Amino acid sequence: MKQGIHPQYRTVVFHDTSADAWFKVGSTIQTSREITLEGVTYPYVAIDVSSASHPYYTGRQKTYVNEGSAARFRQRFGRFFPGKEQ
Repeated sequence: MKQGIHPQYRTVVFHDTSADAWFKVGSTIQTSREITLEGVTYPYVAIDVSSASHPYYTGRQKTYVNEGSAARFRQRFGRFFPGKEQ
């Protein structure tokens, strides 16, 4: 491996500000901020969305019933498409 061309890989603390969750992850991200956790100083990055706050991962995602939408479409416009009614 060539020396001096690769970014430094180290443990970085990511803080999800919307859920107030902290993650220690290996990363090459560059930041000038630092934070001390458990007596160890780590680089610090604040983020807006993570698995702790994203609706898909937290189960708060709204789901829409596509069958209902398709049925309403066929009911309203089925007469314009003969042979497509079900």
